Amino acid sequence: MDSSISWNCKHTWKKARTNTMWCLIGCSIGDFGTILYFQNIDHSWLTSSVMALAIFNGLLTSIILETLILIKQMSFTKALKTALGMSFISMISMELAMNLTDIVLTGGAIITWWAVPIMLFVGFMTPLPYNYWRLKKYNVSCH
Repeated sequence: MDSSISWNCKHTWKKARTNTMWCLIGCSIGDFGTILYFQNIDHSWLTSSVMALAIFNGLLTSIILETLILIKQMSFTKALKTALGMSFISMISMELAMNLTDIVLTGGAIITWWAVPIMLFVGFMTPLPYNYWRLKKYNVSCH
């Protein structure tokens, strides 16, 4: 991280939290939906395979949501490129954090009422400093 960046700008932290929240919503839709689907059907998939698909679907739904938000401000092509370019590292770290938390707490790809808030918290906090840094360094955001 860049040591010349001020880490105490309230405005930037607020914007970073907003961006991170939209990313979390998008990631959670695909991720949790996939895990719930496999949790409620009879299957022979390995936990790692379910998690990999959940991460992929979380990334996909996050990109779709962010593109839909951005399309109000720019063309579809530019919105898609912006969604892919600015938040992909954030999305990947968020997805990995949420799924690793799920494995640690439940032992596998299992959605439970008590694990979801912890997964969401960890998923939110993991990319937040990166999102702040990116806003400060490049003055660029998705939302």
